[in-house]
Amino acid sequence: MTDRVLLATSRYYEKISLEMEAGAMEVLEAAGAQVETIIVPGAFELPGVIAMSADSGRFDGAVALGCVIRGETTHYDYVCGQSARGLMDLIVHRRQAIGYGVLTCENQDQAWVRADRKQKNKGADAANACLEMIKLRKQFVR
Repeated sequence: MTDRVLLATSRYYEKISLEMEAGAMEVLEAAGAQVETIIVPGAFELPGVIAMSADSGRFDGAVALGCVIRGETTHYDYVCGQSARGLMDLIVHRRQAIGYGVLTCENQDQAWVRADRKQKNKGADAANACLEMIKLRKQFVR
């Protein structure tokens, strides 16, 4: 059976996010997954949209992509911490298969290295994690 995956992306840093999406899509397409994409305003909104997608029953898993770059205020800490906590809550409490691809970087150069498909390709890593978690969940849920 084909895995149904939501690819949820914050495009706040559009160039970085588009590169991560491309890396994730390469993995998901190679695996034959049925993919639906959705764009959210920022990383903070990722847990909410992924929870909504789970409630729909249409998806086996989700890939959360985005980037948060440290600025001059503590806003960075709140966005990073709360988006990660929200996604982890969905993984632990709702047993969702989520690939975590939210970059938390000091500057755009660091983010690009992690997003670039020719370098660290974190979009692909997140997609692979999602697919692996879908497989693992299927071992426990009959």
